[in-house]
Amino acid sequence: MLEIRIHGRGGQGVVTAAELLSVAAFRDGHEAQAFPSFGSERMGAPVVSYCRIADAPIRLREPVSTPDAVIVVDSTLLHHVDVFSGLVAGGYVLINSTRSVDELGIGDLVDRSDRGRIVTVAATDLARHHVGRPLPNVCLLGAFAAQTDAVTLASIESAVTDRFRGPIADANVAAARAAYDAVSEGQHA
Repeated sequence: MLEIRIHGRGGQGVVTAAELLSVAAFRDGHEAQAFPSFGSERMGAPVVSYCRIADAPIRLREPVSTPDAVIVVDSTLLHHVDVFSGLVAGGYVLINSTRSVDELGIGDLVDRSDRGRIVTVAATDLARHHVGRPLPNVCLLGAFAAQTDAVTLASIESAVTDRFRGPIADANVAAARAAYDAVSEGQHA
């Protein structure tokens, strides 16, 4: 089972990201589960959502405390919230940032993990370019698909077009593809 924890702030699509990721996993033939955890439910407050992907029924119902992957939608949380808490050795880390891992000041994480599994991608910039708004969630799902192969880009695209319609869906699909390509081509960390 692959357990994913997504950190961000209210209004950044953190809950939607987990839901779309679980739908994509289901489309790829996996069992999947997604659910959020809220503190204060307001715009800008820290939010965490969880996703599990497995090839067998998922019976767990508690929050993900030892994630195999962490997606950080808002890099300002890096030094305020322990987003890497419980991350398994060799786990995946995906951070929305234009800065490198070293520039973000999380070099100690590199010491505990495989540097190739720690990726930064300018998801907010890609979202602004393709969607016209700074909503990086779908971009990060495209990047996550490229980083982990846990889900396919096609299943992410399908989940997005089921959730959104028309130009909004098309723009988000384009943003996810751009992030997928950026990570696939090594234009990160």
